[in-house]
Amino acid sequence: MINIKEDEKLNVKNHSCAHLMAQAIKHLYKEAKFWVGPVIEEGFYYDIDLGDNTLTEEDLPKIEKEMKKIAKDGKKIIRHEISKVEALKQFKDDPYKIDLINRMNEDETVISCYTQGDFTDLCRGPHVDSVKELKYFKLLKVSGAYWKGDSKNKMLQRIYGVCFENEEDLNVYLKELEEAKMRDHRKIGKDLGIYMMSDLVGRGLPMYLPNGFTLWNELENYIRDKELKRGYLHVQTPPLGNVELYKTSGHWDHYQDAMFPKMEVEGEEFVLRPMNCPHHMVIYGNEIHSYRDLPIRIAEIARDCRYETSGSLKGIERVRTFCQNDSHIFCTKEQIEAEFKGVVDLILEVYKEMKITNYKFELSLRDPEDKVKYHQDDEMWNLAENKLREVLDDLKIDYVEKIGEAAFYGPKLDVQVRPAVGNEFTLSTCQLDFCLPTKFDLTYVDKDGERKTPVVIHRAVFGSLDRTIAYYLEETKGILPTWLSPLQAIVIPVNTEFQTDYGREIYELLKENNIRVELDDRNEKLGFRLREAQTKKIPYTIILGDQEKEAKTISYRLFGQKDTVTVSQSEFIKLIKDEIKTRKVRDK
Repeated sequence: MINIKEDEKLNVKNHSCAHLMAQAIKHLYKEAKFWVGPVIEEGFYYDIDLGDNTLTEEDLPKIEKEMKKIAKDGKKIIRHEISKVEALKQFKDDPYKIDLINRMNEDETVISCYTQGDFTDLCRGPHVDSVKELKYFKLLKVSGAYWKGDSKNKMLQRIYGVCFENEEDLNVYLKELEEAKMRDHRKIGKDLGIYMMSDLVGRGLPMYLPNGFTLWNELENYIRDKELKRGYLHVQTPPLGNVELYKTSGHWDHYQDAMFPKMEVEGEEFVLRPMNCPHHMVIYGNEIHSYRDLPIRIAEIARDCRYETSGSLKGIERVRTFCQNDSHIFCTKEQIEAEFKGVVDLILEVYKEMKITNYKFELSLRDPEDKVKYHQDDEMWNLAENKLREVLDDLKIDYVEKIGEAAFYGPKLDVQVRPAVGNEFTLSTCQLDFCLPTKFDLTYVDKDGERKTPVVIHRAVFGSLDRTIAYYLEETKGILPTWLSPLQAIVIPVNTEFQTDYGREIYELLKENNIRVELDDRNEKLGFRLREAQTKKIPYTIILGDQEKEAKTISYRLFGQKDTVTVSQSEFIKLIKDEIKTRKVRDK
């Protein structure tokens, strides 16, 4: 799907269309006041205060109609510049614009505005020459958004839209949006019974249903098996910690806004754990280590909690509690290259096996000018950043550098995936840390008998299992490979009166072989039961009639295929067990 923000022509067109929408809303709702209306990857939006009026999707066609009327009138879009004093006077009745103007630099003497007919708005521009150029647009949805993104502020109404050069491009884009809706993991998750949300439990707190927990366990076992083969040692630590733990690590100073509020119990202050590294530092420090012990790879499938604003929550892709596939590798400086390569190799192995192909590497570095966010140690940062560059160059991995995106304690390699729905996000990460081992006074005894400080590599192949499940549901449209599918086979007797006994025999046979199977012997028509099996996206549908019963065979149909294959019972058991054992992933 096209990134409108990065297309220069479409960027300008969508920016202009945001103003067109605002003008139309002002015509329809005289009391409307506007915050900001930026261009985004999917088009544009505008945050609006409509007083007591609440918009719904049903109101959008009315706004579109007014937009078309204004565009047909063909007014020129005129840029003009005013001083800050003039701007404050002109927008004196709009508290949102006054706030924007007051936050501009004192020495910024010129403020640009754009006027089209009876509507003027603050804007840097640029814009198209005339509103008549804005013909092919669509308003997409309405949502809520706190002013300035702060939940303490008033909730505004956010209207999303998109604008194109021609009707054909618009229609193609709208078709892609419909496809994206069908891929949305929130829809698939509901249809397949993967997870649920409840306001009574709390927003952003997913509950995994039996199907979802089966999927979860398979992914957890998959990554844990790989880690065990590579020498990782798994631990379990508590989902909260003393505030002093996070003060020691530095997270209290750098990450407090993302934590839930502290709670006091018997004179101690605790916080729900937002990350696992402080706990793992304490585990390492519990024993004296020799250089011969290193590297030590501590791993944990760990539940963490972070405060996310309600507006940023999205299904299980962005939640307030999630489970990290986390690890911290304690090593010497000489071992950095081998260990970092090992992590990258593991990531690439997992992506290859799961057929994750649309990804890129980003090397996240500090901003040297930021003296607040980052631990201040130029020598440490230069060493760490150069080490990562060397490793990536040796591996011949293409990457882009992102200034200001590092963790406060060190640079990191992020693997960005482009999902079938929405914006790209980080799925895997690997971070180099010279800082936290020093903060926790961690050491090992070197071969010369001296105590030295280890280096730590933070890594998560599945950044979180929740996000990985969301991503994979969207990538596969919920058509999961057999090893991951909550239900791997369904047995359907053609005639429930005459073949149910054989159906139960096959059902029991599969159960004995640890196949996740269901028997559908309901008194419903065969076609109805077959269609329902398809909606559940079950990999194998076993259809048993008189011929199968008499010959003691199994006829099966793969999901999405019309052909039926008949084999012996033993052949089918071997076939499906081999597919599960090898974790085969079919081509998309």
